[in-house]
Amino acid sequence: MFTNKLHAGSTFPALPVQSLDGEAVDASKPQGKADWQMLVVYRGRHCPLCTKYLNQLEGFVGRLRDNGVSVVAVSGDSKAQLESHIEKLEVSFPLYFGLSVEQMQELGLYISVPRSEKETDHLFAEPGLFVINSNGEVQVVDISNNPFVRPELEALVSGLDWIGNPDNNYPIRGTHT
Repeated sequence: MFTNKLHAGSTFPALPVQSLDGEAVDASKPQGKADWQMLVVYRGRHCPLCTKYLNQLEGFVGRLRDNGVSVVAVSGDSKAQLESHIEKLEVSFPLYFGLSVEQMQELGLYISVPRSEKETDHLFAEPGLFVINSNGEVQVVDISNNPFVRPELEALVSGLDWIGNPDNNYPIRGTHT
């Protein structure tokens, strides 16, 4: 099977999704005073590993914010599915729903078919994490084909601390073609 991947250094596409209050938002744009965006794509409410990862990520939000990085998370779930999932989440960052299969493909995410109706009622994206810099470029990308492999958060945030320091002049890695 062929998948299209976003390349490091490429411009991150606009990503219109829905917020719980019914607003259409572009999840690729930094929030508040931040000039970088961390976009976490999670499988949906059916995934206990996603719930655990998002709750762990909450512990790093302040540190990321202090370094100019805002955090959002999105899935292909419906509004009702996100509303019921929030009961298990302890996060302060925005959660969005309605990521379409076409958007999943554009981001180069792996897409799975539910094992049964008990899992979920729609195709869903496997985990992806994108850090978009102040120029709207893909600075960091991590795409997995299963819920068991995700960036270790302390290492990721420490790396972003280092990359964000202008004294380090750290380039976007992985751009050689």
